[in-house]
Amino acid sequence: MMFSYTGELLDGSQASIRFNFVPLVQFSCTVFVYAAAYDPLDPNGNITIKWDIMSWTPDGYVAVVTMHNFQMYRHIISPGWTLGWTWAKKEVIWSMVGAQTTEQGDCSKFKGNIPHCCKKTPTVVDLLPGVPYNQQFSNCCKGGVVSSWGQDPAASVSAFQVSVGLAGTSNKTVKLPKNFTLLGPGPGYTCGRAKIVPPTNFLTPDRRRKTQALMTWNVTCTYSQLRARKNPSCCVSFSSFYNETITPCPSCACGCQNKNNCVQSNSKLLSMVGINTPRKDNVPLLQCTHHMCPIRVHWHVKVNYKDYWRAKVSITNFNYRLNYTLWTLVVQHPNLNNVTQVFSFDYKPLVPYESISECLLISLSFSGKGRR
Repeated sequence: MMFSYTGELLDGSQASIRFNFVPLVQFSCTVFVYAAAYDPLDPNGNITIKWDIMSWTPDGYVAVVTMHNFQMYRHIISPGWTLGWTWAKKEVIWSMVGAQTTEQGDCSKFKGNIPHCCKKTPTVVDLLPGVPYNQQFSNCCKGGVVSSWGQDPAASVSAFQVSVGLAGTSNKTVKLPKNFTLLGPGPGYTCGRAKIVPPTNFLTPDRRRKTQALMTWNVTCTYSQLRARKNPSCCVSFSSFYNETITPCPSCACGCQNKNNCVQSNSKLLSMVGINTPRKDNVPLLQCTHHMCPIRVHWHVKVNYKDYWRAKVSITNFNYRLNYTLWTLVVQHPNLNNVTQVFSFDYKPLVPYESISECLLISLSFSGKGRR
């Protein structure tokens, strides 16, 4: 029997969970190692980026770009997504609504109207909440934060509008962008080539008329923990009511590359202004521990009743630079199909496989909001 964790984590919340299961024998905090971008607990999960050309302009087109997070439990957390690509020709971005590029690039050859971006490889980010109404677009302006489809489908979409110039003005002359990249917010995603698909259909607000895009293409991005990081992002410790011994996280469980830059829990450095500010490169500022993990998941078997066991899961965030307002804990165990009650967390089963090693493996997705 095995317990394993994967997901986006966490803060210092605690929860009690009641199970009908036999005693736990083995625990591990696992990073799944696969050469391709693939998540075995969410084999069909992906982020699909859809480009819909809505109208032609004298030198290009206006398109709506929609990002759908079809992953069951993996959110895009703050500081949000970053989308990039390479133009096939000499396209420029005249204007954007609901998003912006991080750099304008060299637009010196333009007289009069200056494009929003002239870079061959633009990098786009979502706008922050509270921007003026005329800069907003539907499903935009959330700082790039996107929920997972399995937990909140309504919040799993992000979109913006872009006006492209120096491009084709028909289905035959438009060239698809290439070399798409997606950071969510760090590495881990691999994006395929853009593919032309049947045009998207739209219903008018009164739902009495159907319109369609002039041209549509999709880009699919999938996630791999191996690409995201070389070491696990968490560790698991264990204790039980019937034994005073606590099995701690192993030393250097998440690698010790940050050992020289860690901060003691009582250090005066923590009172400095800006010490808790996230960095663009996502470099963590960890509390000095023997395991050097950003997250510790502690599993405590509280009591053994006649018909069930009760376990408490405690999650601790050791990263001073990141608060997790959106997070997920995924637990895998052959007997979690017998869950009878969950406290403090939302619960949803994931069933990617019907049978593994003669046991039904259920992945449990715990979601919530909290503070460190």
